[in-house]
Amino acid sequence: MSDNRQLLADMAEGLFAELSDADFAGAWPRLAEAGFSTLLVPEEKGGFGGDWVDVLAVLRLAGRNAVPAPVAEPILAHYLLARAGIDAPEGFVSIAAPGRRVPWGRHADWVVSVEDGKASLHAADACMFVEGVNPAGEPLDAVSFTGAPIASAPCDHDLAALGAFARVAQASGALEAAFALAIEHVNTRHQFGRALAKFQAVQQAMAEFSEEAAAVDAAAAGCAAALDGLDEAGFEIASAKLRTNLAIDRATPIAHRVHGAIGFTMEYALNRYTRRLMSWRSEFGNDAFWAERLGRQVAALGGKGLWLEMTARSDRLIDAA
Repeated sequence: MSDNRQLLADMAEGLFAELSDADFAGAWPRLAEAGFSTLLVPEEKGGFGGDWVDVLAVLRLAGRNAVPAPVAEPILAHYLLARAGIDAPEGFVSIAAPGRRVPWGRHADWVVSVEDGKASLHAADACMFVEGVNPAGEPLDAVSFTGAPIASAPCDHDLAALGAFARVAQASGALEAAFALAIEHVNTRHQFGRALAKFQAVQQAMAEFSEEAAAVDAAAAGCAAALDGLDEAGFEIASAKLRTNLAIDRATPIAHRVHGAIGFTMEYALNRYTRRLMSWRSEFGNDAFWAERLGRQVAALGGKGLWLEMTARSDRLIDAA
């Protein structure tokens, strides 16, 4: 890890730990002051000038600390505006995900959408929100645009894919935190005279949990490397989001099962991670969405073509490193 990335991670870890029990009103001003929104904006445009591996480091920590406020959304919004040549306004800028669902929409001052090859910036007073929540109880609001956008410009970025990468990155941190809670519990909780961790069935469950968490870590790292080193990362993101969705489906029940009844209480910390994981599994594309997209890519390449494409992409990443 570079010195700059280490400093960024250290700052994010300290701040996110402080914000883990805050609400939006308490957390957002401090996140805005920290400047994470401009992480991918070039330095000459007043941003941090970071890369996607920096984003992964920050979002992974946000997931690990269950930050109850938007971290990924403003990063993506400011990135899209910068790429489209649109000046970013002051305030909280969120994004319109596929199906025009806006994370934290009711709190947004601005919304960025990408449709028909254009990025558009919408003022909140030209948006009509229908309030909703995800399984974690966080705002996920439907939006319709009632007025013309403030600005629009050509943009060829796939917002669904970028959002999917963000959820993979956050999930990697949340799975780590849930796994740590489970490890602590099975080592300290005793049943029939010995720690739960001494039972073979528990050991097998925890081994499976660790495999799923490691797979998501690897998938997130592969996405970040591809976004930085290749012209596009559609294949890696589709693979990673689908693999992450499957990992959440397998690991979340294990986390609750090894905890027993306490794992289902709101007072215990586990739900802060598992409810978000269940939310992120469906946001920016569910299992069916990414299985179909990945299947179409693989079918178009054919068996031999798939292997050649995978090795070619790996070689290009090595050359870019």
